[in-house]
Amino acid sequence: MRAPRIISAVRAGNLSYLEGSALFDLYQVTRMLDRTGIPGRIVEAGTALGGSAIVIAHAKARARQLDLHDVFGTIPPPSAEDDPDVHQRYADILNGKATGLGGEKYYGYEDNLLDKVKRSFRDLGVDPIACNVNFHKGLFEDTIKAEGPVALAHIDGDWYESVKVCLDRLAPNLSVGGVMVIDDYGSWSGCTKAIDEFLAAPLVPVKCSWARRLHITRVS
Repeated sequence: MRAPRIISAVRAGNLSYLEGSALFDLYQVTRMLDRTGIPGRIVEAGTALGGSAIVIAHAKARARQLDLHDVFGTIPPPSAEDDPDVHQRYADILNGKATGLGGEKYYGYEDNLLDKVKRSFRDLGVDPIACNVNFHKGLFEDTIKAEGPVALAHIDGDWYESVKVCLDRLAPNLSVGGVMVIDDYGSWSGCTKAIDEFLAAPLVPVKCSWARRLHITRVS
């Protein structure tokens, strides 16, 4: 599959909330890692239905490790650091008011979501074992480790604490030229706050740019 075809398949299968252009952005960033020889693994924090992970897995070199982190169930609650928009959204989720893509069941209500995600990988021609894809079920603070170089971090954590954990543990190990792609900057107050705090005192030298999402690139 070429990039547009895998992205079209993900979108047609209702496997990602990202628009096609944002998925293509992730595809291009992933291809850039191999083209320029940036070392390290790829980490996705917040896999949901697996659509963006499938695009990344399709784009990357097989030998490069892809670690996917998610609770694969109902997302954890926000904290006092999150504003009312986040707490209202979480209340809607808990009250069964969240709707899924294409009118389907919201992914957080799915039984055996991890099995469904793995099946979607195989259905779209990506064998997780052959493609060096690892699934880590649990809270970010329990599964994301500050170890080894990171070439790309796709962060879709929504709330303040989850995004902050990702930044604290992944940014120091980001390779020079490596990128953190932030899905929800400007969408949810907690994510925005965590990113703004990080950029006010970054753990490593970075620059910011905007494609379809915020990119934070390590420069030295």
